[in-house]
Amino acid sequence: MLEKIKNNFNTQTWVLIPIAIAINIAIGQIVLLLKLPVFLDSIGTVLVAVLCGPWAGALTGTLSNVIWGIAIDPGALPWWPVAAMIGYMAGRMAQWGFFKSWWKVVVTGFVVALTAAIVSTPIAVYLFGGITASGSSFITAYLLQTGQGIWSAVVSTSFLTEPVDKITTAMLAFAIIQGLPKRTIGGYPKAEQAAVEGGTSQNQLYIAVGVVVVLVLFAAFMLRNILGG
Repeated sequence: MLEKIKNNFNTQTWVLIPIAIAINIAIGQIVLLLKLPVFLDSIGTVLVAVLCGPWAGALTGTLSNVIWGIAIDPGALPWWPVAAMIGYMAGRMAQWGFFKSWWKVVVTGFVVALTAAIVSTPIAVYLFGGITASGSSFITAYLLQTGQGIWSAVVSTSFLTEPVDKITTAMLAFAIIQGLPKRTIGGYPKAEQAAVEGGTSQNQLYIAVGVVVVLVLFAAFMLRNILGG
């Protein structure tokens, strides 16, 4: 086990992790301030998980929320187990070959979303009463007003928002990787996990960007309907 963990880390891993943490916090904080019904605070985590492995991804997710919580927003700190599991599961999916084409990345995002929903629901209910600072709480609040119980409302919100968020996150990480020079990618411990199949790297990049645009438009439409309703 220790050897498997050590295999995730080399000099390039340790250089990438701080960059990934900065990406997570910067984008996550912007999304939080805009009250969007997504999070997008795990792009860097997935990036590390794919290129370096699940343990490096888990560490990146954990450190992101700990640093974010201590330095900027205390509300981010309790979510570190969710961030850790996102990194770990994204790394596992990449190990199983699910980061080699755009449609497999969609599957990865969906599996990571289910993992995040399962881990985050108890935290949302017990620590925050179902209502957090995230824009997704608009949905939870609406469901509570319709008479749903807190567990039902939080679970429903998670299963509505998490797939959109995590598929978008995985696709953005995929697009970043495909946009990097192959020589740069080659130095990471698990670089082979990012090698594309079923088309050129450029085509996969275009498709990934297209999927992200569709998902962002869907999230905007969902938020507009909730606020309008």
